[in-house]
Amino acid sequence: MPYRAQTRDILFLLENVVGFDAVLAARGDGLDRETVAQVIGEAGNLCEGVIAPLQRAGDLHPARLENGQVVTSPGFRDGYRALAEGGWVGISAPEEFGGMELPRSVGMALHDMLAASCLSLQLNPLMTQGQIHALEAHADAEIKALYLPKLIAGDWAGTMGLTEPQAGSDVGALRTRAEPNGDGTYSITGQKIFISWGDSDLTENIAQLVLARLPDAPAGTRGISLFLVPKFLPIPDGSLGDRNAIRPVSLEHKMGLHGSPTAVMEFTGATGWRIGPENGGMAAMFTMMNDARLGVGIQGIGVAEAACQKAQEYAAERRQGRTAGPDGTIDEHPDVRRMLAVMRARVFAARAIALACATALDLEALTGDPAARARAAFLTPIAKAYGTETGIAVSDMGIQVHGGMGFIEETGAAQYLRDVRVTAIYEGTNGIQAMDLVGRKLADGGEAAMALLDEIERAAEAARAAFPVIAGAVWDAAEDLREATEWMLGQPAEARFAGAVAYLEAFALVLGGHFHLAAARAEGTSGARAALARTYVKRLLPRHAALLAEAMQGADDLAGITDEALCP
Repeated sequence: MPYRAQTRDILFLLENVVGFDAVLAARGDGLDRETVAQVIGEAGNLCEGVIAPLQRAGDLHPARLENGQVVTSPGFRDGYRALAEGGWVGISAPEEFGGMELPRSVGMALHDMLAASCLSLQLNPLMTQGQIHALEAHADAEIKALYLPKLIAGDWAGTMGLTEPQAGSDVGALRTRAEPNGDGTYSITGQKIFISWGDSDLTENIAQLVLARLPDAPAGTRGISLFLVPKFLPIPDGSLGDRNAIRPVSLEHKMGLHGSPTAVMEFTGATGWRIGPENGGMAAMFTMMNDARLGVGIQGIGVAEAACQKAQEYAAERRQGRTAGPDGTIDEHPDVRRMLAVMRARVFAARAIALACATALDLEALTGDPAARARAAFLTPIAKAYGTETGIAVSDMGIQVHGGMGFIEETGAAQYLRDVRVTAIYEGTNGIQAMDLVGRKLADGGEAAMALLDEIERAAEAARAAFPVIAGAVWDAAEDLREATEWMLGQPAEARFAGAVAYLEAFALVLGGHFHLAAARAEGTSGARAALARTYVKRLLPRHAALLAEAMQGADDLAGITDEALCP
């Protein structure tokens, strides 16, 4: 059974759970539910029919570097052209430059399905869309007029160069240099590693957003500027001139994502244009990074969806042992049924969190509402971390459903876990996301966190009559989380950071219960979504208590772990 795009689930969440109608109302331009449904339906058709068949080809026939040029996996060029010619690269980009200008939440729905279809290929338009948003926010009018139409049309691709061999999460340690040329351009020299789609044969040009240091710049992140460095130097009419002094040195040999070329890129006096102010590179780059963080969370959710479908298909056909059901297939065994139900319940919760974040971003952009801004900022690290951890956990459980066949590469079940594992690492590790949550995101005195908890408790109270067990459990969990949040607010940074990962996961679990309850209310007490909500509340939500106990341990026990204790 091939991949089935989850358009119905996505539309249900948008229409009934995450408040997307407020986005349509704020736009006031006639965009309605029916049009959105049609767009998502067409995206689903593309993903099912064109992109999903490329999944195995990318794994079995990786991208390769030949004579200084990356050659992509079989079928990837045709798949990418279908995306570009359909206008999908510019789904949320401004109409002024050729985009559809649809809400960010609709764009994230597209990426959910693209990631489920073929994560390796999905990375390419995701990076380009992030660059589009960064240039839209920070580039001058001339750069926008030249680059945005090409990027939005998919004729050119965009990527970003942050990481260096000595500068990973510590971006301030980078050494790439930018020397002024005296004509408004800069000469960029240095090396970047781990550059997703740093080079390829899919597009005629590739524009790199590169972090580099100007002469006499301050040390650390305060001295970083951002530069746009194209593979080919563009002429003002949009045609291409000479090859720039930028080249892929090698491709990384990775655990997964074999169809996505991850390059070591070398810059030897390459010509670049500064984006944003001098020494203001981190602020400009964070426009792209924050966009990517939500996108990476969506990647995890998409892969989890695909792994879930593959496990369900296998379990419905595999006959093994004696079952209580009529078919004798393993999905009738209680433990396999448990795994399938938990996988599906977790995917739904993670998808709801991500779409709620995207909806808040849309409202912030449309209205400038500070509450929407605070909500989006608070949800972003949760959406990234929980979405990617869901991808890993569900893919791993999918292998378990397959049993020994899951460990055999030919079934394709293992590829999901190999592909998705890196998502918990890039665009800020999940530990960094958690520290951001308990650090900067609680720096408002917990106002954004408490606003979410108030909303969860109000909804639970309103649902008590129809769903007493589910609503009661969600309300109690929210109260536990409120106490833990108050504890966090009273602790020094070291104590908060020691419990940050556990706190983030607990917050995600409570949000998941809240959204499951909303879905159950929208469908009714006897619906399938109510049954799934009961499974979530009984089997996943209770884990929040143990996580919060860990979150509030502080850092004293870790301080007592000596090197001798680690290596006895």
